[in-house]
Amino acid sequence: MTDQPVEPLLGKPQRVVLLLMAVALAAALLVLRGGVDSRSPMEQLARRSLDPDQALQNGRPTIVEFYADWCQACREMAPAMLSLEQSTGNKLDIVLVNVDNPRWGDLVDEYDVNGIPQLNFFAADGQPRGRSIGVRQPDELNALGNALITGTPLPQLAGVGMISAVNEANTPRDVMAGPRSHG
Repeated sequence: MTDQPVEPLLGKPQRVVLLLMAVALAAALLVLRGGVDSRSPMEQLARRSLDPDQALQNGRPTIVEFYADWCQACREMAPAMLSLEQSTGNKLDIVLVNVDNPRWGDLVDEYDVNGIPQLNFFAADGQPRGRSIGVRQPDELNALGNALITGTPLPQLAGVGMISAVNEANTPRDVMAGPRSHG
């Protein structure tokens, strides 16, 4: 038996190209995931979010946002929600509830979530003040947050109210769309 050198499967040029492709792929993934701090505004809010029951009993007004990680509209609104949370300090609780987490199934049903993002507004005593379905602009969120903090009526914005415009008494429950039915 003679010891013959084994030829590498890839030559030096191929290994360099493979290494460059791996670095490019890693860089692309880093950029797509939000950079070095991969915590997007929505993830930051979700991580800091109080339990809904705790928030509704702590004497501060509360906005509960029903959202999903895959929801583009929720992601669009997240920077404004984070800004609202930061600007109000400890005067207002922002609570995120992921509709895809089975832990919150009862809450999703209790608040009749049938579209996301859905915002439910609560007074400092935990009583419901209204809700909104769909993306809200930063100025609208600020106005809603200020009204909750000061205890004044919610601003008259399209789509903000106590109940949906749908007449639920005439709509069979099994044909209503759920929060996960759009994409």
